[in-house]
Amino acid sequence: MTGRRGTAVALSSLVLVGSSWLGAPAGLADSGGRGGPDRHGEPGGHREPVLCVGDSESAYDPPLTLTPRATRVHTEARYTCGIAPGRTVPATGSLDGVSPSASCNGLSNPRIRETVSYADGEKSSIVYTSGTTARLAGVITVRLSGHVTKGRGEGQSAHRTVALALPTELPTECLLSGLRGNSGRAQLEILP
Repeated sequence: MTGRRGTAVALSSLVLVGSSWLGAPAGLADSGGRGGPDRHGEPGGHREPVLCVGDSESAYDPPLTLTPRATRVHTEARYTCGIAPGRTVPATGSLDGVSPSASCNGLSNPRIRETVSYADGEKSSIVYTSGTTARLAGVITVRLSGHVTKGRGEGQSAHRTVALALPTELPTECLLSGLRGNSGRAQLEILP
């Protein structure tokens, strides 16, 4: 009987440890600094990873067609962010910028800024300076890379990946009026 109970306790402990990591898979110790030195004496107060996931809605001006051209991109995101083991906070992201050569096939060399506002009052200002686009089986994946210039994660690298499902009417929109917007699932990583 003791053997079964011990096994049950051990399994329950593993489930709890696993669930705390699932709740905040990459968000580790928030040293609590608000711009002051972190536990390593570095500025910024937060030198650990942050992982955010959520829905993303983008708008394009002018609308995307098959012909590449300079396009203004505006995106609104609603994230859940892991900022410490077992600790998540809601956050919103607002992205604005220009892709000098955007089309229905993807963005090229985007210059985009994102401001992430966390429910705990912190913010991250991110500048994305490069991007790649991949298209596979009806899904376009856009990955932006850059760094945090201010706030939570200052000085750390940032990567944002969004999977956009292609609308069924995509060829018609791209050939006629142009694709005005799209939605998908986004993941934001802030890494030391």
